Order: sequence, then C-alpha cells, then structure tokens
Amino acid sequence: MRVLGIDPGYNIIGYGVIETDGCKVVDYGVITTPKTMSISERLHTIFKACNELMETFNPDQVAFEELFFNTNSTTAIPVAEARGVLIVACKEYTDKLFEYTPLQIKQALTGNGRAEKKQVQFMVKNILGLSSVPKPDDAADALAVALCHMQTNSIMSDNSM
Repeated sequence: MRVLGIDPGYNIIGYGVIETDGCKVVDYGVITTPKTMSISERLHTIFKACNELMETFNPDQVAFEELFFNTNSTTAIPVAEARGVLIVACKEYTDKLFEYTPLQIKQALTGNGRAEKKQVQFMVKNILGLSSVPKPDDAADALAVALCHMQTNSIMSDNSM
C-alpha cells in the first residue's frame, strides 16, 4: 500500500510518499508558489501540482497535517485555502483521506506529543533508514505525517518499526 503525506502550506507544501511494504520512501519534496503570483494563481498551481502527485504516485491513502496557528495567524486564511485545494484534488483520486494534529504526529513518532522538531526529524530519518534528515523541513514533516498514519492505522509491515 502507498501513503502520501502532506504538510499543507501556502508558500511551501511538503509531500512524502511511502510504500508500506518494508516502509520504503518512494519520493518526497515540496510544491512551491512564488510570492509574485496572485492568490488564484497560487491556488491553481497547488491544485495542478497535487493532481500531478496523485497521477504520478497513485497513493492508496492520503494523510494531512491539521492546521495549527500559534503566533502567526495572518497566514491562516491563505493556508486554509491551500489545504482545501489539496483536499479537493486528492478526493478526486481516493476517498481514503485522513488528518492528524501536530500533537498526534509527534506522539506517534517519538512517544512525546510535545517533542521538538529535531526529534521528529531524527525519527523520520531512522524509521525510514535514510542517511540524512530529508530537506527541506516541509518534506520531512510530510514524511512524518505519512508515518503517523501508517503507525496509527497499523498498516506498516511487521519489520518496519
């Protein structure tokens, strides 16, 4: 089974694709939108890029990080709009969409819902057997979302974690 993890954003959207059999990374990266684009152009770019991800990797399930705004609420609306576009694009390909809070993701990967970002990144690297932490951070976050989904739903193979 293939899981696509998405770390929603407006400027940068992280994605990570994991094959559950053996817990192998298929691909990871980011979708970016230039600040010079209008909101409608940026959302359309996100929509098209997400469709390309779905067509390229054909995931069975998609996991999203829920939005959380602590200090910078000025970006809340654009990020929520981008997240909505991502959900609609993915829904065209599968009904199996899931979402997890940052606390749930940290808890699933580290056993501590208040873990620091570096602890989560360390676990992503180790669980997936990578030589280094995936960059940029948004891609590592997306892989963490996918791993959280796999662990939470017990769809990892026996030898994965």
